[in-house]
Amino acid sequence: VAIVGDVLHSRVARSDIHALTTLGCAEVRVVGPKTLVPSNMSEMGVRVCHTLEEGIRGADVVITLRLQNERMSGGLLPSSQEYFKSFGLTPEKLQLAKPDAIVMHPGPINRGVEIDSAVVDGPQSVILPQVTYGIAVRMAVMSIVAGNEA
Repeated sequence: VAIVGDVLHSRVARSDIHALTTLGCAEVRVVGPKTLVPSNMSEMGVRVCHTLEEGIRGADVVITLRLQNERMSGGLLPSSQEYFKSFGLTPEKLQLAKPDAIVMHPGPINRGVEIDSAVVDGPQSVILPQVTYGIAVRMAVMSIVAGNEA
């Protein structure tokens, strides 16, 4: 599983990394510019990649994260165009992942910043079902954690 983007500021990334490593995922990779990847990722058993090509090559799942506009103005990145050029998921770059790889994104999506519209709307995208069922799944988990059996 490759998690691409602003891992440093993403609660989704931290939760996914914890769940994936706890459940025994064979390999979790985080992919992003050095300014957006926490320094302790290797300690968490996660492979750190600073190029999209290295990070998604052979991946079964590619999770792209929303790039928050305030990161651009905060000096962590040069521009959204530069970010997309280096880390934006396009149909061409997605070919580096496994042929049956799926693409996920927690939303909201910045098309043309972290992910190309052709990927969002493409056959490998499971973004719409992910967002559609996300709330129900979280509610079910919270209910179980709270001790409700039904």
